[in-house]
Amino acid sequence: MSIQTQDHFMPQELHQYSVIVPAAGVGKRMLANYPKQYLQIEQQSILSHTVNRLLTHKKIAKVIVVLSENDEYFNQTNLTDNDDIIKVIGGKERVDSVLQGLYALSGEQEQWVLVHDAARPCVTHQDIDNLIEQCITEGIGGLLAVPVTDTIKQSDDKKSENKLTTVERSHLWHALTPQMYKTVELIKAIEQAQQQGLTITDESSAIELAGLPSQLVLGSRENIKITRPEDLSLATFYLEQQLKTNLKDNSCV
Repeated sequence: MSIQTQDHFMPQELHQYSVIVPAAGVGKRMLANYPKQYLQIEQQSILSHTVNRLLTHKKIAKVIVVLSENDEYFNQTNLTDNDDIIKVIGGKERVDSVLQGLYALSGEQEQWVLVHDAARPCVTHQDIDNLIEQCITEGIGGLLAVPVTDTIKQSDDKKSENKLTTVERSHLWHALTPQMYKTVELIKAIEQAQQQGLTITDESSAIELAGLPSQLVLGSRENIKITRPEDLSLATFYLEQQLKTNLKDNSCV
């Protein structure tokens, strides 16, 4: 595959990208009375933290937030009057919501797109920089990821007392977001997988099922996904530490 340059994919004066943020999920594992993306950290919703983190990145022009049809909470956030945010109605599953977000883009004008989980507010600008740079330099889409460090066990059933085997972890990675792919290729990959009744867990899985190349870009372990109640405290800690670091760095400029 020939190496493509950023100038080929985006207008030279822009060098900016759109990010799709699927936010139509319920998040049942959080045991909350409303969707987890609207839980509060420092008087802001998780979704607000995530979207604002993305929009303050110099290479991100707009965020497409994909909401459920019956969403009652978005209008209570501080995101409602931002012209750089586009609202789209999503579907039943995450992949359906991502596809609706992709349909809101022009594949000719926006030939690359990023997709980021609503419940990952701690992603760093450095990680986004690294992902964009590596994908554009190689001309191949990819995703942020971190190597697996824990011992991984596989059971022959969901019951813990059944036979266990230890999985070789040297080539295992935790998939993170953002994930970045060519817009048209990602649309076709998702549509094709859905037509075949295949399971799509994230954008990279759709690309893999389509037989297209994908690459791993080393990311930060701070980029956690808030899934369970205890994750909220950890995300709060990371956000506080990142704020302190940014204030310290800015004071040295």
